[in-house]
Amino acid sequence: MKDRRAVPGSGPRPATGLADLAQLVRAPAALSVPGDVLAGAAAAGHPLGVRTVGVMGSSVCLYWAGMALNDYADATIDAVERPERPVPSGRVPRRTALAVAGTLTAGGLALAAASGGRRSLMGALPLAAAVWAYDLKLKSTPAGPAAMASARALDVLAGALAAGRGADRTAGTGTALLRGAVPAALVGAHTYTLTALSRHEISGAPPRLPAATLAASTTTALATALPAARTAVAWRAGRLKGRAGTDAVARAAVVAAGALAYLGSYGTAQARAVREPSGENVRRAVGAGILGLMPLQAALTARSGATAAAAALGVVHPLARRLARRISPT
Repeated sequence: MKDRRAVPGSGPRPATGLADLAQLVRAPAALSVPGDVLAGAAAAGHPLGVRTVGVMGSSVCLYWAGMALNDYADATIDAVERPERPVPSGRVPRRTALAVAGTLTAGGLALAAASGGRRSLMGALPLAAAVWAYDLKLKSTPAGPAAMASARALDVLAGALAAGRGADRTAGTGTALLRGAVPAALVGAHTYTLTALSRHEISGAPPRLPAATLAASTTTALATALPAARTAVAWRAGRLKGRAGTDAVARAAVVAAGALAYLGSYGTAQARAVREPSGENVRRAVGAGILGLMPLQAALTARSGATAAAAALGVVHPLARRLARRISPT
């Protein structure tokens, strides 16, 4: 470390600009984060509120912190494999990436505390710990995909905690976590497949890997859409009538649309990687998986009854895809 020439991003360079920092933290990819919180909050029965919005902001800060920390930790590897990234290209000093990660982590924890007190910190603290542990220690180990999946699952549970009721926001913690467990597990399953693929963005993957992740993401989509299928059966049997029946059918339609959009984006990209598992196709599948999380979140939010909030998430997805053409989400 004494030889500064051996450390990518350590020499003299021009001042870092906002565009460089946006690329460092993969700014558009953060649009995939609020949906985690919203899905958890909807499952707990209270999708929107000041605390929920505050936890969304906290989670975005922690996500960006993880991205900056990733580039700090991977500076030497990126100098060979991805020299165009902000740190190895010299546009962002390595120490600046670490400072950005630390500042965003502190900001995320402070925002969680300000918006929801100790209850929100119960979600934010383990999430921050998971982010730092993954980037600095676990990413290159066999536990890497599970660690990243746990971080996303914790993000969903943070939303469930934010939605909990009670004057001191501590009552019903166990109930909130139980209600958030199913969406957390499904988001975690998706994230596991995504992280497993991301290890092969440069050199490509063995064909069996994208085939396995495609099967897993298909299962995730089917599990997400299961309540919609039950609603369709009940509607065809004439058991759903009146306003309640109309609402149930509308909710099922949003769930099904979200699950189909998820498979249509992420699943299609994985299918290409199965046919030709090159680094480019795997990288495209990873990008599609990051953004494809949004329709999955929309489906999970709708199945908990928050149809309007789910529809809003669905609108964000095409916007995120357009932004991703300017700044890579991977």
